[in-house]
Amino acid sequence: MLRIELNKGANWSDEIDWQERSEKASTAALSVSSYGQLAQQNFALEISVKLSDNDEVQQLNAAYRGKDKPTNVLSFPLVPHDLLQSLSNSDDGEVLLGDIIMAHDVCAQEADEKSITMADYMSHLLVHGVLHLLGYDHETEADALIMEALEVRALQNLSIANPYIDRHTE
Repeated sequence: MLRIELNKGANWSDEIDWQERSEKASTAALSVSSYGQLAQQNFALEISVKLSDNDEVQQLNAAYRGKDKPTNVLSFPLVPHDLLQSLSNSDDGEVLLGDIIMAHDVCAQEADEKSITMADYMSHLLVHGVLHLLGYDHETEADALIMEALEVRALQNLSIANPYIDRHTE
């Protein structure tokens, strides 16, 4: 079972059910990955999602990545990639997969630039973040293509358009 622990900042709209969005996007990301079976295990797999602001994300980005600027999403895996296949029940019946934090103003600006809704963009970034928690990355061109393909499949399952289509047709 996948459980999302959501912490929503004041600048994130109350008109959108961010909890439901987070659950659906996280489930979609997990299901297209090579770790989809984790959702069927006898323990709760938990992801912490914080919808925050630029200042907090900038502080974390500077502290953990050496980049003193806000970014759209950061992921902090708590389970080493090489242990994901062998996860077993923890003492309290849950495994904390990791933390994801998003910066509202960066996300809103990027969504506007891409002419998509904030809700759909947040879902895309959450899919992206969950894939990072599962060990996927985009440091090399080959890894980026794998990760993008997984994102596109997950977003398709959420009825969200392919965000990379323009890049691949230019």
